Amino acid sequence: MQLKIMPKKKRLSAGRVPLILFLCQMISALDVPLDSKLLEDLVQPPTIIQQSPKDYIIDPRENIVIQCEAKGKPPPSFSWTRNGTHFDIDKDPLVTMKTGSGTLVINIMSEGKAETYEGVYQCTARNERGAAISNNIVVRPSRSPLWTKEKLEPITLRSGQSLVLPCRPPIGLPPAIIFWMDNSFQRLPQSERVSQGLNGDLYFSNVLPEDSREDYICYARFNHTQTIQQKQPISVKVILVDELNDTIAANLSDTEVYGAKSNRERPPTFLTPEGNASNKEELRGNVLSLECIAEGLPTPIIYWIKEDGTLPINRTFYRNFQKTLQIIQVSEADSGKYQCIAKNALGVIHHTISVTVKAAPYWIMAPQNLVLSPGEDGALICRANGNPKPRISWLSNGVPIEIAPDDPSRKISGDTIIFSSVQERSSAVYQCNASNEYGYLLGNAFVNVLAEPPRILTSANTLYQVIANRPALLDCAFFGSPLPTIEWFKGTKGSALREDTYVLHENGTLEIPVAQKDSTGTYTCVARNKLGMAKNEVHLEIKDPTRIIKQPEYAVVQRGSTVSFECKVKHDHTLIPTVIWLKDNGELPSDGRFTIDKDHLVVADVSDNDGGTYTCVANTTLDNVSASAVLSVVAPTPTPAPIYDVPNPPFDLELTDQLDKSVQLSWTPGDDNNSPITKFIIEYEDAMHEAGLWRHQTEVPGTQTTAQLKLSPYVNYSFRVMAENSLGRSLPSEASEQYLTKAAEPDKNPMTVEGLGSEPDNLVITWQPLNGFESNGPGLQYKVSWRQKDGDDEWTSVVVANVSKYIVSGTPTFVPYLIKVQALNDVGFAPEPAVVMGHSGEDLPMVAPGNVHVTVVNSTLAEVHWDPVPLKSVRGHLQGYRIYYWTDQNSSKRNRRHIEKKILTFQGSKTHGMLPGLEPFSHYTLNIRVINGKGEGPASPDRVFHTPEGVPSAPSSLKIVNPTLDSLTLEWDPPSHPNGILTEYTLKYQPINSTHELGPLVDLKIPANKTRWTLKNLNFSTRYKFYFYAQTSAGSGSQITEEAVTTVDEGKMAGYLPPDVGAGKAVNPRISKLTVAAAETYANISWEYEGPEHVNFYVEYGVAGSKEEWRKEIVNGSRSFFGLKGLMPGTAYKVRVGAEGDSGFVSSEDVFETGPAMASRQVDIATQGWFIGLMCAVALLILILLIVCFIRRNKGGKYPVKEKEDAHADPEIQPMKEDDGTFGEYSDAEDHKPLKKGSRTPSDRTVKKEDSDDSLVDYGEGVNGQFNEDGSFIGQYSGKKEKEPAEGNESSEAPSPVNAMNSFV
Repeated sequence: MQLKIMPKKKRLSAGRVPLILFLCQMISALDVPLDSKLLEDLVQPPTIIQQSPKDYIIDPRENIVIQCEAKGKPPPSFSWTRNGTHFDIDKDPLVTMKTGSGTLVINIMSEGKAETYEGVYQCTARNERGAAISNNIVVRPSRSPLWTKEKLEPITLRSGQSLVLPCRPPIGLPPAIIFWMDNSFQRLPQSERVSQGLNGDLYFSNVLPEDSREDYICYARFNHTQTIQQKQPISVKVILVDELNDTIAANLSDTEVYGAKSNRERPPTFLTPEGNASNKEELRGNVLSLECIAEGLPTPIIYWIKEDGTLPINRTFYRNFQKTLQIIQVSEADSGKYQCIAKNALGVIHHTISVTVKAAPYWIMAPQNLVLSPGEDGALICRANGNPKPRISWLSNGVPIEIAPDDPSRKISGDTIIFSSVQERSSAVYQCNASNEYGYLLGNAFVNVLAEPPRILTSANTLYQVIANRPALLDCAFFGSPLPTIEWFKGTKGSALREDTYVLHENGTLEIPVAQKDSTGTYTCVARNKLGMAKNEVHLEIKDPTRIIKQPEYAVVQRGSTVSFECKVKHDHTLIPTVIWLKDNGELPSDGRFTIDKDHLVVADVSDNDGGTYTCVANTTLDNVSASAVLSVVAPTPTPAPIYDVPNPPFDLELTDQLDKSVQLSWTPGDDNNSPITKFIIEYEDAMHEAGLWRHQTEVPGTQTTAQLKLSPYVNYSFRVMAENSLGRSLPSEASEQYLTKAAEPDKNPMTVEGLGSEPDNLVITWQPLNGFESNGPGLQYKVSWRQKDGDDEWTSVVVANVSKYIVSGTPTFVPYLIKVQALNDVGFAPEPAVVMGHSGEDLPMVAPGNVHVTVVNSTLAEVHWDPVPLKSVRGHLQGYRIYYWTDQNSSKRNRRHIEKKILTFQGSKTHGMLPGLEPFSHYTLNIRVINGKGEGPASPDRVFHTPEGVPSAPSSLKIVNPTLDSLTLEWDPPSHPNGILTEYTLKYQPINSTHELGPLVDLKIPANKTRWTLKNLNFSTRYKFYFYAQTSAGSGSQITEEAVTTVDEGKMAGYLPPDVGAGKAVNPRISKLTVAAAETYANISWEYEGPEHVNFYVEYGVAGSKEEWRKEIVNGSRSFFGLKGLMPGTAYKVRVGAEGDSGFVSSEDVFETGPAMASRQVDIATQGWFIGLMCAVALLILILLIVCFIRRNKGGKYPVKEKEDAHADPEIQPMKEDDGTFGEYSDAEDHKPLKKGSRTPSDRTVKKEDSDDSLVDYGEGVNGQFNEDGSFIGQYSGKKEKEPAEGNESSEAPSPVNAMNSFV
């Protein structure tokens, strides 16, 4: 059989439309090769090869160039239409057409305007075989108009309000790119709060004082003309208005303040788009951009979801801080409803965007050129899709086919033109137009009817040279019409090539997959069609591969010596190889020390830099090979040192005294390398059963060179020996000769014998088979025996091959069996095996547990009892009982088939169990099933029980709203788990003073049907703590707590509120003026603090310069000082102070040094005379002073201290104000600075550094504490003293501010 390829041809009748696609694919395979000689005399219709885009936007400052290039034979002529009519370029001196081309050049740079040449252009390329047309090219000049002049009023608005700065750029062509900058051409920063919308407007979710500026400028960049236009600057001023000035702000007119919204926190609302829903339409293949921008305070966060599906992972992108959702390469599958969600702490809003994806026409199968011979059949297919479905229309040579000249060989059937028995006059160019409301596609395809005898385009007598054992490809490029068939022959005798050895490709190439020496010869390619025949001869030569028969070897040389690498190459004698050397894959250094002599590379005077990889590469015109070696350069060793290493391997292994179950092995030790051999390790290999696997046999002392080895039957032994010393183990010796022991019966039976049924009527017997080493001989088999345990049956036996399982069928359900498995081989049986017990297969239980009853223990626990089922009805191993239970409430909310059941399993034969974790005040249903290894039995009848009421959970939420001077409103949600019928709510509350001490507790009962309650007659500017819980008849539930503050009485605060607080000035929390007073083993740390009150401080310290972690001490209360004890004398320490919690911040570090250790003097001062005398004098003076004071007081006179008290109001004797629970003002005797000891933190959460909730006197030793000028504490302190509550002015001691504060309970 000859190897040939030919087209499959059938005549296509008009009624056989299903063959169109098949025929088109077959005929269109005939392409005209791009061979210059062939194209010189082949006629071909025109083909458009280059044209301008459909939407062609031109630069009005440059000449207009409208491209139209086409090829064909003869060369086509060109003509143009403009706006549907002929465009006579000869009448317009500004329009020229390039020579040999249809490209128009309109010279508007010298004169004329681009607008004059706006329009729709179409190019036609025509020759004697037909006419091809271009797309409709819409030519429009680009436009970059200026902004219309407008007067922009300054915008003034409150802090926190939303704002939209409009851009409204002029409409240009193409549309402008929008961005916002300032006068310095710096882009305005954008964030989640401030961002630019798709329409170019600048959106503020809420404004801040730093947004105030006078140069918000919108810029429009027109890329086509490289111009930028700018809008007039917009001025924005943001005014701070806090809660204390709301009254003033309310009186401002609408023209004075932008907008009417308050600067209070508020839930989100959408700035764009408007409403709850909107629609969006996009074209297939474009980028779908969806935008949602919301305002609110705090700034909302945007999320996106697709309601009826998921967002495509690899095509979805989020822009503009999540406010814009983009999907690239959008398709019809992306249609649907998309939802954007705006959320902040005060609420959530949604907007739904319904997206519809339309599609301009796109090709499914564009029409392809046809080259046919006279009398052949063919088809042109034009298939396109779109949304809506495009309409298909045909043109012939640019004319609608309905009015084109009739051709009897063609028939139109929708998107297909069928050709039958074409003739040369059937040649034409056909246009397929697929269009809908979103665009069109225009495809040109010609039908070229040619009658051409075969031509072979491959050069005659081409010589192909191929390396042996590689593929050989012999070309035979051809052309003809009809499509020729190709045949290949080898040699002059015309022997045909057969398909089982050769591969013929459709382009005529002959492939020899593995070329051998006998493939050499002359090959003939023959092309035939009905018009003639052509042939061509090519020649193939097979060459020997190039090989490196002597490769360079790894070398280690001393520095300064010479090294030589050898590379000997063997090659085909007709090829000339070239050999090059590389170092580390690069060229050799240009150094005279490197010389190449025939097959050698020599490196003289080797240096350290010469180390590396040297590669020999041998190249021929057909192949190349390479080989590498590594050169290591070492330092010279003047005197070789002793080598200490592991031993060399033993050698000369010999087997003697060969018996059935033993043999003697002897060997000669290798060099011990200066470390005595301690032992020899002997291993064996079983070449028959485990070839290549070496196992441990035995070990002998290092002084012994023979060993008596015990052997097993039917093993093909080989032995090897390893030596071991203190440095390690040697390599293994060479293997000894093999020794095959005689076969014997097995020594043992299989292990792990089991009998378990997989089905109710079978018994599966399994075991662990013996390995080959344990078989002791050939023909290993197993004798499997079984019988019922409780019957009188004889043993049933079967002998099976070397497997691990046997299945006994037809057994009764779950019956005990006695089983044994015995090994045997060709020599005999193993010893009698042990008998094990198994069971045949289990089946599902038949009986449900009876007499089920339930005892409710409490609201969450019940006890269930049942009667056991008969063991025979279990039909398997009893594994236990399983209780299914569920609440009836679930069945009212869901389909009964989807009731959520809980399962509790009790192992073994138990007949009762506890059900924990029940829901109080619920109706439960349960049933019980028995379980075995097969599964569950039938369910018992359902039993219903009820759990009593329990205590409720905590209320779901508790909020305090609408604070006023003397009232707070509480709103709550009922408990999520009432666990019964709520009877009432209990509210307890008490005030908290500035030192976190609690006042008297008020208890209030609230009806169960309430979810809101207002507390009145409260103190103004006072913090209250609330405890709230619900009750059922079972008792009280868990409580929920909350704190809230009544508002400030503005009239009473105006007299002593610092000015900056009234202005709404926020204080950044900070710790400053960190000072340290150090002694020998302790140090006093003090600091100043500015920020919110109720801050918990801590002090961290460590040895300066060390890497140890900071040691941390917690400061008691809100004090601004602390004492460090237990320090080492004469040591430098580092220290810093920080605040805990969410607002945590740390002061700067300070370094101090403790005092040097002082040597104690072993002298008792109390025994010194001078000290005793001094103490007596001091006591006498004190006694005299007391007598004088007593006398003057009895006379009613005023002593200086009393006068000072009268002149300056002492803060420690100011009474508490009884009307509002606050404290009287007091001042420091030194600087008279105003302090606000009874007031709470202002509503803006700021506090001045003069405020102090603590007194250093409380932590020191009376008045003996010492202070530096900056207020730091020097004297050692002790803990707080116990303080009695102050009652008016009748206290036995003068009440300090701290004592007064502590008296507020």
